[in-house]
Amino acid sequence: MKYLELINKSIGAAVLISLGNYALLYLGNPFGPVLFALGLLGVCYMGQNLFTGKCGFFFQDKIKGEDLFLILVFNLIAGYLMGLLFSVTDNTVFTNAVTKVSTWSFSLPFFIKSVMCGVIMYIAVFMYRKGTPLGILFGIPLFIFCGFQHCIANIITLGVARTFSSSIVLAIIGNFMGSIIMWYISKDIDLEKEKKKS
Repeated sequence: MKYLELINKSIGAAVLISLGNYALLYLGNPFGPVLFALGLLGVCYMGQNLFTGKCGFFFQDKIKGEDLFLILVFNLIAGYLMGLLFSVTDNTVFTNAVTKVSTWSFSLPFFIKSVMCGVIMYIAVFMYRKGTPLGILFGIPLFIFCGFQHCIANIITLGVARTFSSSIVLAIIGNFMGSIIMWYISKDIDLEKEKKKS
């Protein structure tokens, strides 16, 4: 039963992010990136399982490796399927997705952009856990405007474009690394706060 709940919440997260990604592909700048934030707001407030929102808290929350892997797998599967569904709804969305995917590559710049997205995702969720949605409201448009790469958004876009790109591997690894780096930094900050209180 535990795994069924985990899978359902992972699928739910992909559906929410896909709604934001659809807005991004349909509207473009400047409104798309702002509306995309609704996806992560929904994930956080509805308690869904999003890989990029969980991986930075892998050690802190003592998440099992197999659970994080399942979250990623079902985020990717559901995200790609949602993308395929969206690909037949509007030709503009399909065309924009194809154009966007054509700019991706298995390269160092793409990987760096993925790491930076992981950094922002950790900050956004960290701030939400501290009681404010401002990290999400500002962080999501920020990573999109900067061209940083979010693995779940990317798999949705690949579904819309009805294709695949090996760059998704870099996005996954980069998102994870960026989040873990920020967890390590914030862990030290929290320790300093605790020392000052004592």
